[in-house]
Amino acid sequence: MSEIKVYRNLMGANDVWAEKCRGLLKEKKVLMLNFIGSPGCGKTTFLEKTAEALGKKVRFAVLEGDVETTRDAERLHAVQVIAYQLITGGACHLSAKLVYHGLRDLPLNDLDVVIVENVGNMVCPAEFDIGEHMKVAFLSVTEGEDKPIKYPSLFRESGAVVLTKTDLLPHLRFDLAACMGYVKQVNSAVPVFEISSFTASGFSQWIDWISGLARHEKTA
Repeated sequence: MSEIKVYRNLMGANDVWAEKCRGLLKEKKVLMLNFIGSPGCGKTTFLEKTAEALGKKVRFAVLEGDVETTRDAERLHAVQVIAYQLITGGACHLSAKLVYHGLRDLPLNDLDVVIVENVGNMVCPAEFDIGEHMKVAFLSVTEGEDKPIKYPSLFRESGAVVLTKTDLLPHLRFDLAACMGYVKQVNSAVPVFEISSFTASGFSQWIDWISGLARHEKTA
């Protein structure tokens, strides 16, 4: 008798935990965003500046994902942001189970937004649901303009794109128009925020956008 091969959804268990995350967030009326981008693209610095720009407009906390160390959470603590470090111990992305346990420990009754900074990677984190309301793709101008078509899954699944380190544009051979064209080729409706965490350029538009999302979630 020939062997019967059985294929199972390897993400099935993760999906169960993602639904638990969604249920908890819905109960508490808290928005959760999943930040995804390469290592060094500027996500943590962007969060530091977001905290400074938001002030008391939006109450938010961060779940920091990394393979090892608590360095990023420590940086956010230094600017008075509630931040917990989620250590994957080698995995290239956060699991929904790990995120759920992080959420359970946060003071959700006192928050409007939870931002998850996923492990630095443009591939794996884009494929795993962690119960977020929206993925946000990060791309720095130092990485090259073609990343949206090289890693289309991330940009296709994201509800917003943040282009970081734009103050460096005068010093780089980065084709901004081509980059925007590639983004729209993959996801025609996605908003793109051109940001410099060094000069604070573009932050007012970002703050208005995230504040609007948070208000909508509270009244939904």
